[in-house]
Amino acid sequence: MALYDALADLPLEIEGTDRERNARDTSSGFERVTTTFSLRGRGVAGRGEDVTYDADAHDALETSFPDLAGEWTFDGFSAHLATRDLFPDADPEREDFRHYRRWALESAALDLALKQSKTSLAAVLERETSPVRFVASTRLPEGDTARVERFRELDSTLEFKLDPTEEWSEATFRTLRETEAVRVLDLKGYYEGTDVDQDPDLSLYERVFDLPGAVVEDPALTEETEALVRSNRGRVSFDAPVTGVASIDELPFEPAWLNVKPSRFGSVESLLETIEWAEANGVECYGGGQFELDVGRTHVQLLASLFYPDGPNDVAPPMYNDPEIPEHLPGSPLSAPANTAGLNWG
Repeated sequence: MALYDALADLPLEIEGTDRERNARDTSSGFERVTTTFSLRGRGVAGRGEDVTYDADAHDALETSFPDLAGEWTFDGFSAHLATRDLFPDADPEREDFRHYRRWALESAALDLALKQSKTSLAAVLERETSPVRFVASTRLPEGDTARVERFRELDSTLEFKLDPTEEWSEATFRTLRETEAVRVLDLKGYYEGTDVDQDPDLSLYERVFDLPGAVVEDPALTEETEALVRSNRGRVSFDAPVTGVASIDELPFEPAWLNVKPSRFGSVESLLETIEWAEANGVECYGGGQFELDVGRTHVQLLASLFYPDGPNDVAPPMYNDPEIPEHLPGSPLSAPANTAGLNWG
């Protein structure tokens, strides 16, 4: 745990907490709502973003949230958070939302602790920032490839992370194959209780694995699909089930790839422990996001810059998720961040 040990003893003083509600329409057909927490102390502020997928849970923060003022080490604050109910009004719709909110507060606290010590994440971890390769992540309703084609008109070098469904025809797969730009196909076989849950289907899985070179994320192993998935295990990635090193031990086989979404881990310690495990075991990583609207987006980009800059990172700038594709888009890779203070990109 060399990475976390470098952060654990950072002093931290919190004098107050502020919150800001964010909202934005997305290309997936829903309004994304998040909350940015600002922890204040010693004349500076640290910020983190709660990506809970429940607007009511964000609205409830206006009237009830525990006071977090105090003096800590960063590790002491993390241990304190583990004892607090971060949904005091009502249990969240999904248990993983507890991790999402804890990550928001831990990342805000880490940002503040680093700024109070007048240093940055890159400096403390002794890691160099690098340009960040990213992919455009989008859904293709009924297999319509128009959105991919429009992105390609604007940037012929852009790569993609896509969510195949049973609606996709052979023509859809043929068009995507011709682009030679699909890097990740997410089957969402481990999602439960969400709008994007997808039951495993052998016919779909066969067409997905037939797309050359693409990493295949979260295929479910059933009696029907297991032989196909295991025979392609070098291309298989896991995302939804991965919340720490212990969760990796529960996967059907050791992964070749991991989609690292910081909010799934809840704590900074669990995130960094998992990254170290992957580095020690030769597992390829790439960063993932949760439709972050504010500082959480630059946090996942910064982590990608420090740990897996060349992966097919699902950390594109927010306008890539807009319903209408803008005429001008920042290209991949993103320039290496300066990260001169806290978790700041600049």
